[in-house]
Amino acid sequence: MTSSTSENPGPAVILLSGGLDSMVTAALAREQGHALHALTIDYGQRHVRELQSAKAIAEKLGVERHVELPLDLRRFGGSALTADIDVPKTGVGNDIPVTYVPARNLVFLALTTAFAETSGSRDIFIGVNALDYSGYPDCRPEFIASFAETARLGTKQGVEGEPFSIHAPLQHMSKADIARECHRLGLDPAWSWSCYDPTPEGTACGACDSCRLRRKGFEDAGLVDTTVYSTDAPTLTE
Repeated sequence: MTSSTSENPGPAVILLSGGLDSMVTAALAREQGHALHALTIDYGQRHVRELQSAKAIAEKLGVERHVELPLDLRRFGGSALTADIDVPKTGVGNDIPVTYVPARNLVFLALTTAFAETSGSRDIFIGVNALDYSGYPDCRPEFIASFAETARLGTKQGVEGEPFSIHAPLQHMSKADIARECHRLGLDPAWSWSCYDPTPEGTACGACDSCRLRRKGFEDAGLVDTTVYSTDAPTLTE
């Protein structure tokens, strides 16, 4: 186990989806001096394109170890990302949308914790956000705090006095803030992928919740999103 201090931050494990938020989170961990270990979950998601982005981001950021773990959640279904359910494209609503994957971050954080415990790491980074998002319950600060306590109680490392720190540096940022961090860190937005329902031509649809939130974030920040969007993408409105 490598002790983590301000002078020697030690290795960090990143839950790297391939999306904008996970890319910025990984870059922030690297900026803090952590050696990066990344876990990407191939859960049978409709937007499999994000797995390619995760690989590209891992290479660009110099990740020391990148594990892509298969976990076919299509066997469960229950989400527009893992079942034959249309992805909503009429705007971001107030209810939890059908793109919610049941208990996804709960499951993924458990796997990330197991990965961290075998990587000599006490630091886990996840790119959840509780401001400009689609209302998923597993993105809230109280969930992250609760999981950190569960990890302390349920792991050898935790009960032996080396508990994990769950870092969610984007937790209280707006999408515009995240776009600004992307720019400050010198990242190309096109390395990442956010769209839930890519077009047959391979462009981002520009209309799903994830595309809308991302597009508005860059627009509000006054920055260019280098992602290629469909020519049929709707104009953003307030």
